[in-house]
Amino acid sequence: MSRKRCPKLAGDWTLLGGIFDLPRLQNEIAELEKLSAEPSFWDNPDSANRSLQKLSRLRGIATPFLELDKTERDIQELYDMLRQEPDEGTEREADKMAIDLIAKLDAYELRTLLSGEHDGRNALLEVNAGAGGSEACDWAAMLQRMYARYAEQHGYKMEILSETPGDVTGYRSVQMLIAGENAYGFLKAESGVHRLVRISPFDAAARRHTSFAKVEVLPEIEENEVSINPDDLKVETLRAGGAGGQHVNKTESAVRITHLPTGLVVNCQNERSQHKNRASAMSVLLARLSELERTQSQDRINALKGDGGPAAWGRQIRSYVMQPYTMVKDHRTGYETGNVSGVLDGDIDGFIEAFLKKAPPEDAFIE
Repeated sequence: MSRKRCPKLAGDWTLLGGIFDLPRLQNEIAELEKLSAEPSFWDNPDSANRSLQKLSRLRGIATPFLELDKTERDIQELYDMLRQEPDEGTEREADKMAIDLIAKLDAYELRTLLSGEHDGRNALLEVNAGAGGSEACDWAAMLQRMYARYAEQHGYKMEILSETPGDVTGYRSVQMLIAGENAYGFLKAESGVHRLVRISPFDAAARRHTSFAKVEVLPEIEENEVSINPDDLKVETLRAGGAGGQHVNKTESAVRITHLPTGLVVNCQNERSQHKNRASAMSVLLARLSELERTQSQDRINALKGDGGPAAWGRQIRSYVMQPYTMVKDHRTGYETGNVSGVLDGDIDGFIEAFLKKAPPEDAFIE
């Protein structure tokens, strides 16, 4: 890259067409730091923890921005020096730094879109088979693998909390915890109905079938963030079901919790320990109750989770077509790719990025 063709790096920082409002961000950080230093700060522990979490999130936006800004100035100084004293070695170094900066800025720009209250949290992701019978159950298993591969590629920890096998293959339902920084912020883009078109491996006539599965993504919530009356909970223990094994159906390790006022029911059976299954089930229940408490509206809940309707034709957010051509297309953003196998192997970053750039930020520092 020559100096003449190198993109202009000096000037205002722009993100998604807006100017990054650093002074506003720094002012809010300063206010939170001042608040946390007051003697009465910990009089309300819940409020104090929320303030500290917000302070940490805002620092996580400001600090890398300032580092990128310093790098940009260093690069500009190198190019200024090269205009006075050309040197091929220094020019190669400056060009490499510029390319690296652009890549880091693209990644940072995406992070600035994760401005929601819960975006930094772990994600509770559930896949439910929809219309399509055994085909849909197999499709649910394919999606579970896709998210497991995505988690692995991004350094997230994936744990299956509960699963209900299909009658022939795959899952009727499978629930996972994907743990890592910003897991919910990124994976919330996946909420909705996913449609698959392919030649069925279960059809002797090799006909083309359409299957549906619904993905629901919620942020993991801490127990102290949602007030629950123990008398409102019905806790049942039962024997774990599954494909077999020494532990299955021998002890009552599976847990089902029903929240009586709302009728919400959650199950967990994948751990050998009843205590661990109860903790996992409570985590899922807390996430669902938090949504109810925060939104106070079923319409708003459906908007947060995606489409609240059944997993069937006409409700899909994304289509995965394997026959008669290959294409994956997101109907919300228009983003598409012909690499179906890559997508099913976890390469969904393009879809997530397109969704985040299209969706309005919840609390962004962009004017």
